[in-house]
Amino acid sequence: MPPESRDRATDPPEGTAAGSGLPPANPYAGSYRRGPFTVVEVSGEIDMATADFLAEHLVAATGDARPDVLVDLRGVAFFDCSGLRVLCRAESRARERGGRLRVVSDHPRIHRLLRASGLLDRFPPLPETP
Repeated sequence: MPPESRDRATDPPEGTAAGSGLPPANPYAGSYRRGPFTVVEVSGEIDMATADFLAEHLVAATGDARPDVLVDLRGVAFFDCSGLRVLCRAESRARERGGRLRVVSDHPRIHRLLRASGLLDRFPPLPETP
């Protein structure tokens, strides 16, 4: 193989962010397509300082007509009202476009946060991605 062939970028695998119009992953969120869903995987601590990293992915995921978005919070260590605000805005945007946004979480602390904030009915957590 000639050396210059190793310098060429290969096409990203189907369904990854680079090949789907989704933003590249950052330390707090990454997105990919999985069947009919756009999955936004969230990790680390989501607070006032990091919520914009999540928002970037949710804005892109809810930009299509009839978006079906799964926000996977299973990798989250901390999630505060800044993250809830981003989720609410994205869910409203998805509904305006005829779609939906659902939360995936098996952590009791996320369930308690949603219940305490009055958002458990709006975001009933799924235990895993469909």
